[in-house]
Amino acid sequence: MNNQVHNVIGKSVPRDDARSKVTGQALYPGDLTMPGMLYMKILFAERPHARIRSIDTSRAKRSAGVIAVYTANDVPKNAYDLQIKDQPVLCGPGSNTPGADVVRFVGDQVALVIAETEEAATIGRDLIQVDYEDLPVVTDPLTAMQPGSILVHPELGDSNVCVHYRIRKGDVKPAFEQADIIVESEYRLPFQEHAYLQPEAGLAYIDENGRVTVQVAGQWAHTDQQAIADALGLPLEQVRVIYPSIGGAFGGREDMSVQIVLALAAWKLQRPVKIIWSRRESIIGHCKRHPVTIKAKWGATKAGKLLAAEMEIIADSGAYMYTSNKVLGNTTIVCTGPYAIPNVKVDTYAVYTNNIPTGAFRGFGGPQGNFVAEMQMNKLAESLGIDPVELRLRNILKEGDTLGVGTTPPGPITAGEVIETAARHSGWVRDEMGWHKPSISRPAKGYLKRGIGLAAGFKNVGFSFGYQEHCWARIELHGSSNIDHVVVWHAGAEVGQGTHTTMIQMAAEALGVPVDCVTLMTTDTATMDNSGSVSASRMTFMAGNAIRGAAQAALEKWQTEERPAVAEFKYLAPQTTPFDKETGHSMPNFAYAYAAQAVEVEVDTETGQVRVLRVISADDVGQAINPRLVEGQIEGAIVQAQGYALMENFQMKNGRVLTDQLSTYLIPTVLDIPDSVNPLIVEVPDPRGPWGARGVGEPPFLPFAPAILAAIHDATGVWLDGIPATPEKIIIALKKTQSLAKNS
Repeated sequence: MNNQVHNVIGKSVPRDDARSKVTGQALYPGDLTMPGMLYMKILFAERPHARIRSIDTSRAKRSAGVIAVYTANDVPKNAYDLQIKDQPVLCGPGSNTPGADVVRFVGDQVALVIAETEEAATIGRDLIQVDYEDLPVVTDPLTAMQPGSILVHPELGDSNVCVHYRIRKGDVKPAFEQADIIVESEYRLPFQEHAYLQPEAGLAYIDENGRVTVQVAGQWAHTDQQAIADALGLPLEQVRVIYPSIGGAFGGREDMSVQIVLALAAWKLQRPVKIIWSRRESIIGHCKRHPVTIKAKWGATKAGKLLAAEMEIIADSGAYMYTSNKVLGNTTIVCTGPYAIPNVKVDTYAVYTNNIPTGAFRGFGGPQGNFVAEMQMNKLAESLGIDPVELRLRNILKEGDTLGVGTTPPGPITAGEVIETAARHSGWVRDEMGWHKPSISRPAKGYLKRGIGLAAGFKNVGFSFGYQEHCWARIELHGSSNIDHVVVWHAGAEVGQGTHTTMIQMAAEALGVPVDCVTLMTTDTATMDNSGSVSASRMTFMAGNAIRGAAQAALEKWQTEERPAVAEFKYLAPQTTPFDKETGHSMPNFAYAYAAQAVEVEVDTETGQVRVLRVISADDVGQAINPRLVEGQIEGAIVQAQGYALMENFQMKNGRVLTDQLSTYLIPTVLDIPDSVNPLIVEVPDPRGPWGARGVGEPPFLPFAPAILAAIHDATGVWLDGIPATPEKIIIALKKTQSLAKNS
């Protein structure tokens, strides 16, 4: 056994996949080929709500090069979803699934064409004739939730409300009567498109053991496997899912896209089948971030003590549930921010509409909830004449305080630490009177205004609400007297964040070997057990505990001279509990991560353009396993959040997507990103985390939008109550403010 301990935790070890990706050697799903491979194209509904009377595939089947055409009656079990099976695999008649003959959004899939070439598949798809009976469309969730509204899923009941959560802590009515200051606002937050670099693609075939095998980009191979097996009516062991290199995810690959239909075609034809979606197909075909409307009423004393918070949150679930129930659960928890508020009333709704379904996206409900909390805190601070940092720290959650759900969050609670860190590094100072915002240098040109804003946020690490979080790993130790080679088996996906590198580091640390002794085998359901999803900022936390457990068990076998020493371990996280239906009382999560950001901007008051000058981001990650990768996650989250806050303007009208290309849906480029980003890694170890680690993937996204709106207000005096803060909106708000000033 090796006596030397190699301290690799906390070191910026180069990514294990860096060379293959920068040289182009790494294979993504769209790069895969096999002899005898066929090509698939999908006929999308292209209409938001309609009943399919009939589908005529005869011309397509006769088209040159077409091998097969499949419709709803070819799917053995024509329903799927992550939460409830409310979405058909293929929409159309001939299925025994209730409601499967109805398309509910433009991206519903209607038919599959498999051909010898991609061109032949495209021609064949365009020859399919579908007889639609258009149905009334409902696209406004506020309208959709009213009694008597058009029902998106009449087979599920008499209401479009698919989620309703309630928080009842204390009594807000008398608390508001005691408040010296009350701030009421209504906020609107938009859709957001994931815009990952690699559109949906994949290759399916029958492997050497007769299993239908799908190589695809996803975030949880074992749920992909389960969904495929269920839809095809196959035993689980008859389905195999492998993840090659993945070109981004951000939550958008949690739900099914091409997995089931690829498997269906390969299983029926017993030949390899490949598909690559166009960018437009990707944009109309996969879920988006939930747009929400939030009414908020917060009250405080003159001394800056929060007394009550009341909120109504209405989210657009789109045509299907996807993960709306989980996403809105997070929004409900964090909408009061990391603050101690004695009286809380929250009603959160998710509503079916004929819009694109909404689901997981970085932050998973956290950006929407944290937005309202931080906007309210900044407005209260202004109304009270108290510095926004000072007001936050007077009300910050501490050990023993309770969240809106009535229980104390698992510690350590470090919201105060990250706020103070971000404030100090961005120029705030503290004296005997409290915290004071820095003065900002003013540009020489009078139409350019500068301002600074601050916001905080917190987010769960791992799955919630009673789900038993778990993660599996296996470790093999090879050698004679010393450990010469280590093989780690783990099914966690690598979606660009560097998680596989941290797994190698954690295995090396646990075993006392150099990182170059460790080989990672990953993401193949045929050779490894369930390691859970790469989401919820969970993978470092969960994989680290699983790998450390497997390493300890393998070392014990090594000490008994077992060669090779092989051990498996399944880590079970602490238990959580679901919301009480009436009060929301619960212990919903076993760990939280905290973040705070200060943002400095320059606003051109003639054009409305906002230039982000500086971002200070303080994030408590518990322990940075690989600091450079942590910094990369913080910087990437900030740029993605900047797009959400300032420029990404996803537009739908009557259920149809108007921004269905990256030429009309604009995301930040290298010319848009902040002039300066300073990621500050705060390390307060979590006793449950491996080597104290928490998670970092999502928290840096959360504070940016409210911080930048606070900075715009500081610069111009204008409050915007929604995003994106486009130049047009800023100019309109400035003109409105000027008009009110003239008339007063």
